[in-house]
Amino acid sequence: MRQKPLLAAVGATCSALLLAMPLSASATPKAPTASLVSDDLAAPFNIAFNGRGVYVADGGLNQVVRVRRDGTLKPIVSEAPGTSGLAFSKYGRYLAYTTTESGPPAEGGEPPPITASSLNINGPHGSHVKADTLAYEQANNPDQHVHYGVRHPSPCVKEELEKVHLPASYKGLVDSHAYSVARYKKKWVVADAGGNDLLWVTNRGKIRTLAVLPSQPAKITQEFAAANKLRDCVVGVTYKFEAVPTDVEVGRDGYLYVTTLPGGPEDASLGARGKVYRVNPHNGHIKLIASGFLGATNLAIGKHHKIFVSEFFGGQISVIKHGKAHKYLSLPGVVAVEIDHSGALWAATLGNEDPPAPGTLVKIVKVRAKP
Repeated sequence: MRQKPLLAAVGATCSALLLAMPLSASATPKAPTASLVSDDLAAPFNIAFNGRGVYVADGGLNQVVRVRRDGTLKPIVSEAPGTSGLAFSKYGRYLAYTTTESGPPAEGGEPPPITASSLNINGPHGSHVKADTLAYEQANNPDQHVHYGVRHPSPCVKEELEKVHLPASYKGLVDSHAYSVARYKKKWVVADAGGNDLLWVTNRGKIRTLAVLPSQPAKITQEFAAANKLRDCVVGVTYKFEAVPTDVEVGRDGYLYVTTLPGGPEDASLGARGKVYRVNPHNGHIKLIASGFLGATNLAIGKHHKIFVSEFFGGQISVIKHGKAHKYLSLPGVVAVEIDHSGALWAATLGNEDPPAPGTLVKIVKVRAKP
């Protein structure tokens, strides 16, 4: 079965929350620091801005909320199950947010099947349009020709992979998890983490495929095999995981930028496999921009084309410079980053049950280090 992104489960375990961890003074004269804005959140998967303030799609509260200046929350949309994506049109006339619902837990350790997934569009005069991405996936399955797993696996490889719930060989399955959304001119772009694709959606809810993200190959290492008590026949085998796009943003150059959280083990057991791609919105052409992220769940594009990436499993925000990723700020539990209209960077962290920790919204400020 398809390996879901761990962030689909709000109860995913994260590290103990540490809110302010500035870089050393010797590294830079201005050290970035996370300043707490609100700790009333649960699973703040995406942040968005318009003229009225800062908004969050919270999949734990099942709400889209506006965060007031005192950190309290004003619900804007309630009864939004599994909401994760959030975006406004240019002048704020339209608000789009994603929702996803799952069935009861599956047998054999598989994640619960998704039973509904949509992009919801609130427009002028109280209008509401629901674009059903799961129905589109069921009718079209855009990645149905993409091969995942191992080509021509031996009986030994097949048997060992099944022990860790990795199907040996398959093509794209029917699955949709509308995870993030961005506004592009007069349409919306949805990053579907289940369908492994980007979708165009109009204000009237019409859907078509923009691009299918490539499979994500990784070699099974001796360390991974030993840790999972697998036989040596799997060592060195290349397994093609699913792409699992988690965020999409529009760059100042007019291209789309996408983070991927490859399926399968998303921790460091097979290496830091998260990537950032650039996608041409006119023809769907895909180009790799940077790789080596440990849980790339979100990105934000700033001035001078700086790209910030939240690394959930790495517990940090990274910045891409000249195709290379560099650590920008330690922030355990970070799941979302966004840049407001003034150019300031914001971030959100996932709440945790054990040990108890709230979901938070923070603003990244730079303080001048003492000489």
